[in-house]
Amino acid sequence: MCGIVGYIGTKKACPILIDGLMRLEYRGYDSAGISTLEDNYISNMKNVGRVKNLYDLDGINNLNGTIGIAHTRWATHGKPSKENSHPHMDNSKMFSVVHNGIIENYQELKLFLEKAGYSFLSQTDTETIPNLIHYYYSKDTNNDDKRFLRAVSSACKDLNGSYAIEVICKDYPDLMIVARKDSPLVIGSGINENYIASDIPAILSYTKNFYLLDDNEIVELYKNKINFYDINLSKIDKDLKSIDWDAALSEKNGYEDYMLKEIFEQAHTVRETIGSRLVANTPVNFDDINLSKDYLESINQIYLVACGTAMHAGLAVKPLIEKLCKIPVTVDIASEFRYRNPLIDNKTLCIYISQSGETADTLAALKLAKTCGAKTIAISNVIGSSITREADFTVYTHAGPEIAVASTKAYTSQVTILSLLALYFGEVLGISSKDEIEDIKNELLLLPEKIQTVLENIEDIKEFAKKVYTEKDIFFLGRGVDYTVSLEASLKLKEISYIHSEAYAAGELKHGPIALIENGITVVGIITDHNLVSKSVSNIQEVITRGAKTLIITNQDLENKNYDMVINIPKTNPFISPILSVIPLQLFAYYISKEKGLDVDKPRNLAKSVTVE
Repeated sequence: MCGIVGYIGTKKACPILIDGLMRLEYRGYDSAGISTLEDNYISNMKNVGRVKNLYDLDGINNLNGTIGIAHTRWATHGKPSKENSHPHMDNSKMFSVVHNGIIENYQELKLFLEKAGYSFLSQTDTETIPNLIHYYYSKDTNNDDKRFLRAVSSACKDLNGSYAIEVICKDYPDLMIVARKDSPLVIGSGINENYIASDIPAILSYTKNFYLLDDNEIVELYKNKINFYDINLSKIDKDLKSIDWDAALSEKNGYEDYMLKEIFEQAHTVRETIGSRLVANTPVNFDDINLSKDYLESINQIYLVACGTAMHAGLAVKPLIEKLCKIPVTVDIASEFRYRNPLIDNKTLCIYISQSGETADTLAALKLAKTCGAKTIAISNVIGSSITREADFTVYTHAGPEIAVASTKAYTSQVTILSLLALYFGEVLGISSKDEIEDIKNELLLLPEKIQTVLENIEDIKEFAKKVYTEKDIFFLGRGVDYTVSLEASLKLKEISYIHSEAYAAGELKHGPIALIENGITVVGIITDHNLVSKSVSNIQEVITRGAKTLIITNQDLENKNYDMVINIPKTNPFISPILSVIPLQLFAYYISKEKGLDVDKPRNLAKSVTVE
């Protein structure tokens, strides 16, 4: 939630900051603002709405400062407004701060500061930070080159909650200080310049060399020097990492929207995620995990823990893990997991799935499992993200930057890597049929080609979307893994079209939901498992007889049963069919949203990376 960018160097900061905010707008778009150090003062300019609205401000093109901070906001404390937007300054206008996260004790801090004579202009938790820094700065009588640093460190020790902050000070025109706790922050290193951001894509076009900050670390940033400290200001060393993402992946490359581009990248991203892990007639390669047969035989439970789309990826692969490993698998919502005292011990394997690797609930759930003695595996798309540094083992998907808020290519990459992990577990345990395992492996290798086939045949989906985009309710039905795809398809439709939709296990139709079916309503059925065709067709007939319009996604040979539209996809093993069957439904949601004239990439009220609870 929210995005922050910073720059210190020899160039004008303003255009770099706004460019970075544009790339981070998927993290929040209620308001935006920038602060730059000009001649003897801090300029603070902000506006409500999208980042582009900053260009409406008088004087923004006249900013010449070469050090600055910037923020795009997703409101948590205080409504979207200029007053509540970042950056925030202290009463004396000496400090300016941008902040990602939530300060849980801000009311207590605000009361303390008010008693000390400070006043507040906003409803935010963030405004306490610059005033608290000023409080400690004013109390420090040792006016040396570390006074600014000490004030920030003292303030951070008072903050409960999560934060990634960037701070500039009028008295220190060549220095920026940044700090983090439970919110992402990266530093991009250049020649006589340094970049700061809450997410790598914001600054990927400027550098591929990054420092990844850990919790409770504070950094002094000069244009040609970086000093790292712990919260007590003891110096520490950090390794510089090279990120091999292609910056072009963060651009639209001729597509109308990022979401459409990312849907069409899925043949490539699935191929990249498979990578060298899977080669025909060779055991699946997970040397980076290397769990022994003795360990896998000793565990009695596997948890797949995630939020939203990542949780749906876990649901899609649960049946395959249980089939090949004969170990019970529980898929749990991260925000619920740690509040119900889950049964975890050293015989539990916990797998955490997060595209960003910064999802607050998922990260907290992982930390809980570690305290209970469980082994943990992180599935993430972002190298060096918080979840990857906390887990015992990390497996990366290779989807590249995903900019659209509604996840598409990250989902199919997650299902792919989890399927490979299931095969790896199955081969290590050696209790499943080798022929069955080899069939699934061969089908995985064919997936990129089959995905491309799906993407070359989209006109029928586009036409059906035009027929139903004005509807208020749409239902999705499926059995087995098709039900898990129904959940993801329904979420995609809700996220970007604002149409109310529900997904149901088709066999549950008669247990209540059929009461909602009436003449003209749209029902989407997914049928990819040959073992469940007759049952699924029977459920679809029940809604047709009640007047429903039907869209069928299938790779089975179905008789004409008065369906309104049938979308045929390539046949594959039912256990990995979610990777194919979801793609027409991603497009279905996309084209409905376009017909409604909505902003597909930035749906209302949503942010890409949920870094607060």
